[in-house]
Amino acid sequence: MKNLLFIIILAVLVSCKSENKKEQSNINNLTTIKPVSDEALENAVIYEVNIRQYSPEGTFQKFTEDIPQLKELGVKIIWVMPIYPISTTKSKGSLGSYYAVSDYTKVNPEFGNLEDVKNLVNTAHENGMYVILDWVTNHTGWDHVWLKSHPEYYTKNEKGEITHTVGTDWTDVADLNYDNQEMRAEMLEDMKYWLTEVSVDGFRCDVAGMVPVDFWENTVVELKKIKPVFMLAEGWEPNLFENGFDMGYSWDTHHRMNAIAQGKETVKNWDERMAQIDTLYKKDDILMNFVTNHDENSWSGTVKERMGDASEVMLALSYCAPGMPLIYSGQEYDMNKRLLFFEKDTIPKTKGKVWPLLVKLGELKNNNKALSGGKNAALYTKIPSSDDENILIFSREKDGDKITFMANLSNKEVTFTSENEGESIDFFSNEKFLFSKEKPLTFKPWQYKILID
Repeated sequence: MKNLLFIIILAVLVSCKSENKKEQSNINNLTTIKPVSDEALENAVIYEVNIRQYSPEGTFQKFTEDIPQLKELGVKIIWVMPIYPISTTKSKGSLGSYYAVSDYTKVNPEFGNLEDVKNLVNTAHENGMYVILDWVTNHTGWDHVWLKSHPEYYTKNEKGEITHTVGTDWTDVADLNYDNQEMRAEMLEDMKYWLTEVSVDGFRCDVAGMVPVDFWENTVVELKKIKPVFMLAEGWEPNLFENGFDMGYSWDTHHRMNAIAQGKETVKNWDERMAQIDTLYKKDDILMNFVTNHDENSWSGTVKERMGDASEVMLALSYCAPGMPLIYSGQEYDMNKRLLFFEKDTIPKTKGKVWPLLVKLGELKNNNKALSGGKNAALYTKIPSSDDENILIFSREKDGDKITFMANLSNKEVTFTSENEGESIDFFSNEKFLFSKEKPLTFKPWQYKILID
């Protein structure tokens, strides 16, 4: 009898050990990349993927197939737009908004299943990329499970009715009440789920500035107890960076780019923005630069609509200016249409002029310390010219690497001189370029150069 009992106990122990090995193996399969670090972010490019519109199928699987080629573009972070089930109550359009979530810990069957998400994350990690999920903290869809189980989690009007976010037209969502500590705790647990179950590397947080800062500060501390995370705020407010977010939106920089491209502003407005950044933000705050994103594309217009012939120089500027550049799904394929937001649509998948340009810019961003844009960013120095209304010249420098960006940000030909002296290499042509105070230069409309010292 004792022998039989010993054999049973031994079998149980072996089984448990085997199961532990299996669980550890699953974890290892999902963590084939070093944890997020400040160093990894320093020369990163971020890619925003719209799963629904990325392919005709609109699935995780079809996007995952293309992850390896994103390495060609220098992508280090993949931001996946909301992957959760979408509420149908009060929804907009036939498919509804990704940002009207009905369950934070489930997957939208339109895109695939949980195993598909794990495969996406694992494939990204195998290709040296991090994955962050779009997280919607300010509100939920009207079908969210909390509406029935915890109506006290929501903001109510004078009649005691749950409301959408006051001051917005977001009628397809119900506003969350952050005075409720139980709701905060459950939100944190739902975020932890994606770190522990899928090994994602952080979150892009929707309208982060509309959520109390202390929620972010407490939440990020708890998330980092599980693993290092990268946090991107859809917000610009400096206090979001204090103890919460690594990076925020550089909306004002983007607005300057649009306005200059449209002839409404000049280089002087750009210079004012650069000075404003120095005033508002600390040196280790990261800002995201972009010529398009899902909001701009669907609601404000395509890159071509907003920037016209200045599209290429503004894209190059988004890489060379301090910060981290963003690529939005379809941008790499010269997309010149507004993607439908509440319906099925599809990006083009034919490589044109933008893909090879992004390859070159990604190479420069990844490998030249002068374009470091993280928490230990390269120095930005304005270089005066004889026409500071139309000609933008600045240098970036770090650890012996230096680049000079020079551009005519106007729709007219400009002849000018600069205070630079010496010889550089044109990044695109690999030819020598001579600076001289005595030798005027003539740039065509929107012409630019990136020069390597």
